[in-house]
Amino acid sequence: MKYSQDGVQYHIGLKQGDVGKYVILPGDPKRCAKIAQYFDEPKLVADNREYVTYTGYLDGEKVSVTSTGIGGPSAAIALEELVNVGAETFIRVGTCGGMQIDVKGGDIVIATGAIRAEGTSKEYAPIEFPAVANLDVTNALVQASKNLGYTSHTGVVQCKDSFYGQHSPETKPVSDELLNKWEAWKRLGCLASEMESAALFVVASYLNVKVGSVFLTVANQEREKQNLENPVVHDTEKAIKTAIEAIKILKG
Repeated sequence: MKYSQDGVQYHIGLKQGDVGKYVILPGDPKRCAKIAQYFDEPKLVADNREYVTYTGYLDGEKVSVTSTGIGGPSAAIALEELVNVGAETFIRVGTCGGMQIDVKGGDIVIATGAIRAEGTSKEYAPIEFPAVANLDVTNALVQASKNLGYTSHTGVVQCKDSFYGQHSPETKPVSDELLNKWEAWKRLGCLASEMESAALFVVASYLNVKVGSVFLTVANQEREKQNLENPVVHDTEKAIKTAIEAIKILKG
């Protein structure tokens, strides 16, 4: 079955020339317009299913933002089809839940790699293959967060398919496995939990493109368990600004 017609990609509704080399990838379609406000001359170029795309310019460089929806399957589809239409460098911008005690709500987390506790990446690579962020993009994100004066943490994140498996594992039939692995991830220094990076990193390796991830920490359930101050922050502005600054660094 052919999944594009006249060069228009089946899911994202885009063709060659619609996007720039650099693409920001939020999950929420409603976040695209907010991100596009940082572009010069932003235009809505596609809106299909969970995939909304705006394209504009940053300091003269053509750039885009495309939403991916929630989880690895839809993120992998977006990445494959965006590469088909010419995109090369991607920054995932999203939210995460802190796991280490020093990762507080409102902090920025930059992923160096992701635990493959999801299913999508397994259909691209054997489980022994690591899900690793691109070093150039990661370094740009780290520098961007420093330039902006944000509190940030850089390291491994956990990537899962079940949101409620994280937040109410004791209610699930496989509760023992979920709880034991959560403790293992914490003891290994995993910074935070999210849902897309493992798939994006592995698919990027297969496609030979660059992907990095930056997250706003919404809250930290481990701090709550220990009755520590646990600020809850939903505004993703810091993560968005970090991604915008990182693209400016990358494009030189």
